[in-house]
Amino acid sequence: MDSGKKECPWGNWKGQAVDLLHWRDVKRSGLLFGSVLLLLFSLTQFSVVSVGAYLALATLSASISFRVYKSVLQAVQKTDEGHPFKAYLEMEIALSPEQISKYVDKTQLYVNYTLRELRRLFLVQDLVDSIKFAVLMWLLTYVGAIFNGLTLLLLAVVSMFTMPVVYEKYQTQIDQYLGLVRTQVNSIMGKIREKVPGAKRKNE
Repeated sequence: MDSGKKECPWGNWKGQAVDLLHWRDVKRSGLLFGSVLLLLFSLTQFSVVSVGAYLALATLSASISFRVYKSVLQAVQKTDEGHPFKAYLEMEIALSPEQISKYVDKTQLYVNYTLRELRRLFLVQDLVDSIKFAVLMWLLTYVGAIFNGLTLLLLAVVSMFTMPVVYEKYQTQIDQYLGLVRTQVNSIMGKIREKVPGAKRKNE
């Protein structure tokens, strides 16, 4: 029984995501990028309920029109092709118990890791890491004052579809500058650990 491919039709989703973000297939990446941007721009003008309703109506209008068109065409040509969406209606889209268990386990790992990290940061297990987290939160207060959530999401989507391509093209130069920044940050953090009591890690 060949259950490997049928169990997880999106099994190689990570590779597909990388291909999309690196524009390996320009048409697919462009279609996805444009669709997501259109959806987010719509959400900036209308409520989530309105956008969802309009999308549902547009999809239903297209599918009903196609269904009627094919029915009329079959009646005129006297063919018996059946339902135009028959292949899609017969596709298996249910998740197996194994798949659900796998995704639940992965989600549990991420949640547990996040909770441990938040506990470590908020309870100041490592002083410097907690300070860095506090600085990040402080910066986010300014970002939140300038941009709303949808604007940040728009910027994130644009970055996701542009930064990988830019990095791939200028990887050497970007790595060089990032290395310099990382060296400077590590140097500053090292000095802080040396001067602030209790800032050194336990294994140092």
